[in-house]
Amino acid sequence: MTDVVSPEVRSRMMSGIRGKNTRPELMLRQALHALGFRYRLHAPELPGKPDLAFPKHQAIIQVHGCFWHRHGCDKTSIPSSNSEFWQKKFERNIERDREVELQLRELGWRVGVVWECEIGRRLDPLLIDKVSHFLVNHTVDHIR
Repeated sequence: MTDVVSPEVRSRMMSGIRGKNTRPELMLRQALHALGFRYRLHAPELPGKPDLAFPKHQAIIQVHGCFWHRHGCDKTSIPSSNSEFWQKKFERNIERDREVELQLRELGWRVGVVWECEIGRRLDPLLIDKVSHFLVNHTVDHIR
């Protein structure tokens, strides 16, 4: 199946996609801040400049977009045009995510991932509870 828009339009559309301060990230940040959690945004001194760093809790929260980080949900489609390029790009994104997580763990950080589809249009209080539990309970090393 060919693309329904021209390459120029597709390029303009793709260039408008943000990597920082996305709607899911902003929603999660607002909820955690309201609960009293304080964090550093995109800390440049840490590998991968993680979305949210909580130094007090030695924890990182990454807010991953399902499309770019290949969650496997219904938002994880593969563009039909230039599919070889996209396949390599997605594989590299997954590889980089693993490398960054390993580097952060080696530095003593716990790393949690929240997926875009978990946040949706409205933040589920259960998700906030899980993230809060992850942050305050230093023996928990993942969000689930």
